[in-house]
Amino acid sequence: MPKGYWVAHVDVEDMDRYKHYVSANAKPFADYGARFLVRGGHKEVREGQMRARTVVIEFKDFATAKACYDSVAYQDAKALRDPVSRGDMEIIEGYDG
Repeated sequence: MPKGYWVAHVDVEDMDRYKHYVSANAKPFADYGARFLVRGGHKEVREGQMRARTVVIEFKDFATAKACYDSVAYQDAKALRDPVSRGDMEIIEGYDG
């Protein structure tokens, strides 16, 4: 069964307040078995335009990735992030070739 992923590109406007989101998302991520593959870090944009921060989170499958996002605990954490950042995020099924 293919894994599920969150792929997010984010601009953070207030890192001090964003840290509250990071603290709050730890519980739902642990509950749903999330594993960070990319969390910021050095990058070189080779094509197009990207936001300042890229995050890739792996889940055991697509359904679990969606369930985590839809959970009350994650939505509560997201409410802390929304006022202090702008981003694009998708949940995508991995390739199981």
